[in-house]
Amino acid sequence: MRYVEVAGEKVSAIGLGAWQFGSREWGYGSHYAEHDAFDIVHRALDLGINLIDTAEMYGFGRSERIVGRAIADRRSEVFLASKVLPLFPQRAVVARRAAGSARRLGVTQMDLYQLHWPNPLVPLTEQMAAMRALQRSGLIRHIGVSNYSLERWQAAEGALGRPVLSNQVRFNLVDRRPLKGLVEWAAANDRMVMAYSPLAQGLLSARYDAEHRPTAMRAKSAAFLPENLDRARLLLDALREVAGRHDATPSQVALAWLIGHPNVVAIPGASTVAQLQRNAEAADLDLTPDDEHRLVDAAEAFHPLRGLAALPARIRIRAARQGRSR
Repeated sequence: MRYVEVAGEKVSAIGLGAWQFGSREWGYGSHYAEHDAFDIVHRALDLGINLIDTAEMYGFGRSERIVGRAIADRRSEVFLASKVLPLFPQRAVVARRAAGSARRLGVTQMDLYQLHWPNPLVPLTEQMAAMRALQRSGLIRHIGVSNYSLERWQAAEGALGRPVLSNQVRFNLVDRRPLKGLVEWAAANDRMVMAYSPLAQGLLSARYDAEHRPTAMRAKSAAFLPENLDRARLLLDALREVAGRHDATPSQVALAWLIGHPNVVAIPGASTVAQLQRNAEAADLDLTPDDEHRLVDAAEAFHPLRGLAALPARIRIRAARQGRSR
């Protein structure tokens, strides 16, 4: 396993994202919660994965409970991260929510506690005062943020008066925006970027095309519209091509591209032990400069439909008519 060393911590470059733990709409129901999740977490630790990321809002607390039970007898092996939903991030509220997360996780201390989303209505000084109080109390070791721009991340540090260790953002071959500022700043300042949705909800697994679309929750995503899957063909072909050269899978190539950047860790989910193992193996995959150029060139040529353009034609027409009538 490859590790990122940041602020005196040694964090696995491939982590385990627990977003779907306990999410029945994804099929992660009771059997998964009581059996599969335990096997996945324990195998992750066996393979050297120490970063496990969850949040109070994942499965309405079920994810934290599942993770807590799974790590109960191996707590010392885990760099445990959770997140607070900052609806009203004042000191008393954040303290209460942090205590709830720790209780569900069955721990006395979380290694990383993150503000899940920016809240522009509450001053950062107030939000960071709440997080600083938790750190001083010993309930959390490090403070992080999620879905923050570089400017807001830096402002959070200024308000805190000490390092904000990490910023968890959507980052993958399709969405490369964090490269423009976040990654460079993290590498230069002993900070960490945590990439969620590193496989773009499975698009970068190259398992799907316009004739073979996903089912269940993924089918509702604009990324898997037939036209978008058709537009992604060159990128998916590039992933398959590079994977073939390395005797790897497209998913492993997509993960290896991410963690090839300094101070970047990825937190893919896993529905099975086999998938978890394949994710972990991506840490041992070294892409060549030619591989990276091939992937980025193909990614830059991918222009998916987004926003209104991604809606079904009948909805676009209705929206256009309503707009003209105003």
